[in-house]
Amino acid sequence: MLNNTRHGKLAAVAVMAATALAITSCGSSESATPAANAGGSSAAAEPVTITVHTFGGGENFGYDKAVETWNAAHPNIQVKYQNLTDRFEDVYLPQLLQRLQAGSGAADIIAVDEGAMGLMKARPQFFTDLAEYGLDSRKADFPAAKWDNGINADNKLFALGTDIGGMTMCYRTDLFQKAGLPTEREEVGKLWPDWNAFMEIGKKFQAANPGKSDPKFLDGPNTLYNVILSQEAPKNGNVAYFDKSNQLVLETNPAIKTSFDTVKSFSEAGLTAKLASFTPPWNAAIKKGGFATMGCPAWMLGVVSGAAGEENKGKWDVAAVPGGAGNWGGSYLAVPKQSKHPKEAAEVLNYLTGKEGHIMAFQEAAAFPSSIPAQQDPAVSELKNPFFNDAPTGQIFGASVKDLLPMFLGEKHAQVKTSVEKVLEGMDQGSIPYDQAWAKFVEAGVKAAG
Repeated sequence: MLNNTRHGKLAAVAVMAATALAITSCGSSESATPAANAGGSSAAAEPVTITVHTFGGGENFGYDKAVETWNAAHPNIQVKYQNLTDRFEDVYLPQLLQRLQAGSGAADIIAVDEGAMGLMKARPQFFTDLAEYGLDSRKADFPAAKWDNGINADNKLFALGTDIGGMTMCYRTDLFQKAGLPTEREEVGKLWPDWNAFMEIGKKFQAANPGKSDPKFLDGPNTLYNVILSQEAPKNGNVAYFDKSNQLVLETNPAIKTSFDTVKSFSEAGLTAKLASFTPPWNAAIKKGGFATMGCPAWMLGVVSGAAGEENKGKWDVAAVPGGAGNWGGSYLAVPKQSKHPKEAAEVLNYLTGKEGHIMAFQEAAAFPSSIPAQQDPAVSELKNPFFNDAPTGQIFGASVKDLLPMFLGEKHAQVKTSVEKVLEGMDQGSIPYDQAWAKFVEAGVKAAG
């Protein structure tokens, strides 16, 4: 998903991997009550429990219903699902790396955000070859880029895709109405064909909310930055911090500089609430109406609805994003080699990344499927999201992802992303002067890249 980032306030992964405190693990397997196998799955030699670890804010991966359905049909292979944290880069990933390197403590199935797939692909020694359990037959179910990203440095299939991001703009209808702006999603989308128009609407909104405690137009720098980068990268070779030979191009890639400069202009105009994404203040502002807009890939809708709570149902909606389509986020599932039940884990992974698993995740958490059969199913294509004013999210995100070109994410993408986004936060919050921010941004990225 997530997140996020797929989801979380960022810190240097390389450092955190060495220093993060270990947390209590659920273990890689547990015994389960003996029962006859059901639902078409091959029976385990002995009853087992397969643990699944994910990350993400709000409704995260949306696996509650999918796991409940599996467990009801497969009493001999029970799934224990745990979402560990909403912070991927600086909590989940370092702990996962520790467990993989230690050879114990990882779940039977682990989720990986796309930003860390380069890191994982370069470490094939940690992962089960899913082709050993027949999952290589699933190739036609996924877009080529999503499938190819699950192939590691040993040319083995180690991960299958969950969601894909797409892009919209989430907005608070009540705050727009109070500011004298249109609230209907088609009209709202027409307000901002590009980011210059978006800024002008932001200034109108802020003029209607001049008080210090009044809501701001945008949440903060990181969400905006990731949305723009997802649009600019395809125009510049589909790369971000690293080119396709894994050389750092942060300082020379126009996609990075354009994204940075746009964020800087919104911050200087006073249009942000100066919030760091996926932090308690950010979650609280979603709930209390502290800002009016934020970029929303599909998975972000689950984050927003989870943070906002049922009392805000109907106050949020989704419109077209300025500047056209983009893709931010999307995740994968993999089976670590340390799993004591790789065959059963592969069965569960196959189910969660299959058509029905994708559909249930979209219904529960708005995680738009990367599975082509799921995308084409009416349960996805015709779905409306009641939290977001019955927005036709299946139709909206289906159109958003149709012609997406994936961004290349290098092995150290997560480390660099973590470091430069902390500079964006510092710039927006005033600890880094605007005229020094680009130099600090580049310095932080170079240092993180090693």
